[in-house]
Amino acid sequence: MIDMPVRKLGLAKPGDAALVRSIAVEAPVSVEVGGIAYAVMMATPADLEDYAIGLAIGEGLIETPGQIDRVDVHRIEGGWALRIWLPPERNAIALDRARKRVSESSCGLCGIENIEEVLRPLPLVTARIATDRSAIAAALAALGAHQPLARATGAVHAAAFCSPTGDIRLVREDVGRHNALDKLIGALARAGIDPAAGFVLLSARCSYELVEKTVRAGCPMLVTISAPTSLAAERAAAAGLTLVALARTDAALIVSDAHGMIA
Repeated sequence: MIDMPVRKLGLAKPGDAALVRSIAVEAPVSVEVGGIAYAVMMATPADLEDYAIGLAIGEGLIETPGQIDRVDVHRIEGGWALRIWLPPERNAIALDRARKRVSESSCGLCGIENIEEVLRPLPLVTARIATDRSAIAAALAALGAHQPLARATGAVHAAAFCSPTGDIRLVREDVGRHNALDKLIGALARAGIDPAAGFVLLSARCSYELVEKTVRAGCPMLVTISAPTSLAAERAAAAGLTLVALARTDAALIVSDAHGMIA
């Protein structure tokens, strides 16, 4: 983050003042795979190795971090370069995917050529956890303490991995909710933590891409603090993902829980 001089403007009551405000950094991150331009994302330039691994998993380029030869992170003019190096068999997958892209945004849709590609079937979630409402409440109550960048700037999302009892084990932050989840998935992979052993909590609305990333990571449950879209709900149900939305301190909405994991 950076510090920026601003002027506070009193609206409800007088109180103009000159302040210095912490601002979240948003920068272009150029992603290359095997030396081929793959995407340009707007992201917070922190935990970029986690981001590279999570993005590669979410894009189906790899299944485990061991399938990446190395990740190089470089500061370049105007932003950052993230270079992912894969073995030849995985490079072929990345090249085929890159051919279908024209441009890319954090939503993950730009460059996809047809509706069938967007709606391709997701793998079924096979993992199960035993959890309950008190675990969700505990994770929600604890999340703020794990969001230093959000506290300082008020401008970033968090993705947290929680145990079935609601203990927060790992958190990543980013200006983009999709990026935060990619970073979390990558961090879990690097730490050897199985996403199947807990649930993900997101400080964001639930769009379909977040459902897809959670399913592809093998996590059985996703909790978001805001509402889901219709496609997110449909895709979660079809994949067998337990989805909890509008999770607040007083209540939450179970959108899908086909396997009855929430007591």
